[in-house]
Amino acid sequence: MEDLEEYCQDLLQDNKEQNASVLLDFLLSREVLLEILEALQEGIQVADNEGIIRYVNNAFLEITGLKKEDRIGKSVFQVSPDGGLATVLKTGKPVSNLRNFPTGTQVELVSKATPLYVFGKQIGVVAITKDIQDIVKLSKQLEKSEIMVQNLSEKQDHFVKAVYSFDDIIGSSVAMQNVIEMAKIASQTDTTVMIQGETGTGKEMIAHAIHKASARSKKPFVSINCSAVPPNLLESEFFGHEKGSFTGAYKRKFGKFELANGGTLFLDEIGDMDLALQAKILRAIQEKAIQRVGGETKIPLDVRIIVATNRDLRKMVGEGSFREDLYYRLNVWNITIPPLRERKADLEELTEHLLGKICRKLGRKRMHLSPAAKRLVYSYSWPGNVRELENVLERAVLSSRGKLTIEAADLDFLTLNSSADAAGT
Repeated sequence: MEDLEEYCQDLLQDNKEQNASVLLDFLLSREVLLEILEALQEGIQVADNEGIIRYVNNAFLEITGLKKEDRIGKSVFQVSPDGGLATVLKTGKPVSNLRNFPTGTQVELVSKATPLYVFGKQIGVVAITKDIQDIVKLSKQLEKSEIMVQNLSEKQDHFVKAVYSFDDIIGSSVAMQNVIEMAKIASQTDTTVMIQGETGTGKEMIAHAIHKASARSKKPFVSINCSAVPPNLLESEFFGHEKGSFTGAYKRKFGKFELANGGTLFLDEIGDMDLALQAKILRAIQEKAIQRVGGETKIPLDVRIIVATNRDLRKMVGEGSFREDLYYRLNVWNITIPPLRERKADLEELTEHLLGKICRKLGRKRMHLSPAAKRLVYSYSWPGNVRELENVLERAVLSSRGKLTIEAADLDFLTLNSSADAAGT
């Protein structure tokens, strides 16, 4: 070993560049050193100060798919002018970079090159190359997983289960029992359902109950009020959009159809939808697929459609404000909920049920109507239907100031409304 050290020092005492190359060749000819280099899993390249490649190990050839003759004796400035070896020879500083070798299949590598010194004298440069294919694959899988988690998280944020069941629908009248029976039949199929009725009759509750009793009950129940979305956002709300598809689209968004996939999409106030969007809704239902705004991929759908309206769609078809083909596509199983004034037999049961619900919500003791208050409630026409009844009862409970009985005087605003109704007829 002392002889080797003395030999190296003698060569380096002379500043001739060829002596550095001779020393490099000498070191690379040592059997023990070569065995070490060949045992490494990392690829090794060694070049002299002139940029001539003097050595590559087998790991480098396996990683890159190159042959020895592709490298040995070649100038780094010719075979890889932007690579680590050439950069170190130009700058004298170590460098790390990511590289692709397009030989055969594309290989992604990380490489570190550094000057090679012996006794303080630079005799060449060495580059260590590592195959990071597995790391890249893992990174891509992780990226896909993150996207999947993000998608699931976004869908979970919008995931709504049906709240109401058939047990929550109050009404023993023949008219309401017919409605419930029709809805139960619908729940056992995937047939498109149209629910018609005045505002406040409970159309959404029926839609919830149908979904909850169906085979899709564990899947999403997604609702959208067609009259509540600004016209310029309707298409995005229904079909979603890709990032950058329009001003303000800062990230991808799932539309209601996609969020409801596998479950039920409830389109409330369908009669308020403009004709242009009606055509796109019809296409989505017919093709069982949608395309996000700004997207190019068709997304397959498995969605049960339930719609509701308080308008006369048949009349709208005749007037040209609702598409005839969409009307017949939606009106497969029609359920019409009668207004409260046509099923007064349900009023007593409904009133008691709603009073109990309101008192629980407000933390009040159970209240009841006096006979005079009942007569007033039963004689009123309830143009706002069940929703109006609930609001009136809640107002009466709030104004009762601790009493357990609601008197007719607590419903004086109903008297005013009744007088106004009578004056208008």
